[in-house]
Amino acid sequence: MSDSLLNTAKQVISTEAQALTQLTEQLDQNFVKACELIQTCSGKVILIGMGKSGHIGNKIAATFASTGTPAFSVHPGEAGHGDLGMIEQNDVAICISYSGESDEIMTLVPVIKRLGVAIIGMTGNPNSSIGQISDIHLDVSVEKEACPHNLAPTSSTTVALAMGDALAVSILTNKGFSPDDFARSHPSGALGRRLLTFVSTVMKTGDNIPAVSADTKLLDALLVMSQKALGMVLITKNNELQGIFTDGDLRRVLETHDNIQTLTVGEVMTANCKSILSDKPAMAAVQIMDEFNLNSLPVVDDNNQVVGAINTHTLMQAKII
Repeated sequence: MSDSLLNTAKQVISTEAQALTQLTEQLDQNFVKACELIQTCSGKVILIGMGKSGHIGNKIAATFASTGTPAFSVHPGEAGHGDLGMIEQNDVAICISYSGESDEIMTLVPVIKRLGVAIIGMTGNPNSSIGQISDIHLDVSVEKEACPHNLAPTSSTTVALAMGDALAVSILTNKGFSPDDFARSHPSGALGRRLLTFVSTVMKTGDNIPAVSADTKLLDALLVMSQKALGMVLITKNNELQGIFTDGDLRRVLETHDNIQTLTVGEVMTANCKSILSDKPAMAAVQIMDEFNLNSLPVVDDNNQVVGAINTHTLMQAKII
């Protein structure tokens, strides 16, 4: 039984993979025209589909919206009872129906046409009703469904979803949609948090900054480092950054000095240390720390004045890493 299940699963995936390969060969200038129409649309992209096609429409709409193209999905049944009011003159409608003969969609077409809304038909038959009334037709036909009875929408829904992804990604690439733009659409997600959180938001400031002068005895500097619990102490003069002394530096000092009683922190600090400006993304701090194998980083302003301190733990607390 297990072999039979595995063989069926492999056949399903193979059939759908073949359908996707076929889709790449079906792409033509209509795809380019659809991208141009959507990109120049001053309104919204409206996805309309019934049944499984409606579920695919929901996903495509979500992908468009998250990549800088305002979009939402309308259920054709609900549209006929008031939701059609959400469609406006400057919108573009993408009608998804594999047969191209969805009665629910065709009922809406006269009203959509009357509004002057351009229609992109996504069907498996360009000669179908929806294919014929479309301003642009996208061919999502497949040789066969992965369903052994060739009935359940499987290959066809996979291909329709891939076509939607191809539209969204092609448009975002053409527009120069950046990771920062993506983050603004996903402020609650991990990527949004990483790209939209700045050093100034997570750094330690004021009395929480472990700072001493260069002539401070090393043992006294270690007390400050312990109290502030950032694994470092910053060496400053008139609040200007001169260097840093870290837990790692302490281990190296203990390996090379028999007596640390008389040492000042200025004698063993790392001068010209790495630092970061407070208005930089927190991820920039992560990159510096990774590149130079650091656990701590001073935060300075344009005049090299210390304004904060950051370490791996504070970045972890902020869920940046």
